Amino acid sequence: MPSSNIADGLTPLAVALGDPAGVGPEIAAKAWQRRVEEGLHPFFVVGDVRSIEAVWDGPVARISGPEDAVGVFGEALPLIQLEDAGEITPGEPNTPGARCSLDSLELAVGLARSGAACGLVTGPVSKAQLYGIGFAHPGQTEFVAERCGIARENVVMMLAGPTLRTVPITTHVPLKEVSGLLSAEIIMARARTTDRGLSRDFGIAYPRLAMAGFNPHAGEGGALGREEIDIVIPALERLREEGIAIEGPLAADTMFHPRARARYDAALCLYHDQALIPLKTLHFDEGVNITLGLPIVRTSPDHGTAFNIAGRNMADPGATIAAIRLAHQCAENRARLQ
Repeated sequence: MPSSNIADGLTPLAVALGDPAGVGPEIAAKAWQRRVEEGLHPFFVVGDVRSIEAVWDGPVARISGPEDAVGVFGEALPLIQLEDAGEITPGEPNTPGARCSLDSLELAVGLARSGAACGLVTGPVSKAQLYGIGFAHPGQTEFVAERCGIARENVVMMLAGPTLRTVPITTHVPLKEVSGLLSAEIIMARARTTDRGLSRDFGIAYPRLAMAGFNPHAGEGGALGREEIDIVIPALERLREEGIAIEGPLAADTMFHPRARARYDAALCLYHDQALIPLKTLHFDEGVNITLGLPIVRTSPDHGTAFNIAGRNMADPGATIAAIRLAHQCAENRARLQ
């Protein structure tokens, strides 16, 4: 299949490059290099061309809008140029670069919302740098949700790999605070969004969910903690009454081996590491962060800026390729429902 094939009628994907001093520019360029062998849907990048030129000597074509991307995609990496990001040195983030990464994200979100791009892939950013310029969101997920008019509590972060999908009910909070943050309502909200997302974005007609327990052995009937009895089980009972297929609570130490994973389409986990450790163990170089509950498709490689290896030609584009591929698949699945 030619790399610029858009026989499915979808517009190109928008890829926000992330922090210009991180590995985002390098892995986006490497993904374009592998466009044919990976069968990637056409995409364009948004950022400062100098961040790519600093780490890659391949062809780049500046375009004025997404409508120009397909025509050049076969021969060069299409790029929408932003304003000067200041001095760009791989591995050395700075304030102008943070502003560039935020502007890149803002523009790419707008293009996806307008339909000029069929989906959004976000490159890795430095939260510390963004906070330094007044960024008031916990991360890109919450920023994208706000720009799409969706309350942050109504979106779900899913980590997806070839054989496992996980959803953390709570995310970036200290472990000692997780129990106090859990409620039947938040579990139910996350489960409903996951159920709808699996149908809408993944084309799964009858999703099967699995809920991890909070305590060792899922509480051992209360002997090792009451979170399962007081919070998790009531939430699952109400979800089943709504027709959602969900099992659990399950002992987390026995729900990620191959036979267990075959029984569900997504695992709901109660805290960050419970969801991310199994996903990254199985699919470290292929993990994709996808945001469910948005009016647009949004994915991201499940890794950070990796400033320590930026500019050294060491960054693996596997997760970015997987994010581009998954964004296209989700856009196709949504198009079929229209």
